[in-house]
Amino acid sequence: MRMAPRRLAKRGKAGHAVGNDTTQEDPVPDLFPTTEEALQDPTGKPGIVNHLGPDSFEADGLRPFFEYRPLGLKELTGGQVGAHVIRAKPGKHADAPRHTHTLTFQFVYVLKGWAIFEYEGYGEHKLVEGSTVYQPPGIRHKEIAHSDDFEVLEITMPADFETRTAE
Repeated sequence: MRMAPRRLAKRGKAGHAVGNDTTQEDPVPDLFPTTEEALQDPTGKPGIVNHLGPDSFEADGLRPFFEYRPLGLKELTGGQVGAHVIRAKPGKHADAPRHTHTLTFQFVYVLKGWAIFEYEGYGEHKLVEGSTVYQPPGIRHKEIAHSDDFEVLEITMPADFETRTAE
């Protein structure tokens, strides 16, 4: 871990800085690696700061028409929280049945493109860039369509959960 010098002002009894030029060097740990240091990390393990390149998407995931970029929260939280970016595979279209997820929390933020989802009790909704969705636990839903550039940030609790077909 790098140590970064920090300049501290001398403090009086009330905690206010005193004097004009009364600073001292105080080494404190630098917990945030620079971009260059993070990119050179040989472990490849997620940390509090991560730099994910364009090759960090994985083709294998819940749906064959999406690619998934894990963001490291699963490892950092011991599986309590999952976060990933999901993007459409161009030319591949939604082909999944109505389903439910066994989880306690699911949140989606649309980064790019659009998608149409149907939520039981709420009807069809077109999600566009900037849309957010809080999906209540166990809600039946189905994706109907999406654009080739559709991309979302999804956060779940827990990170791993079961998906069941729900007709």
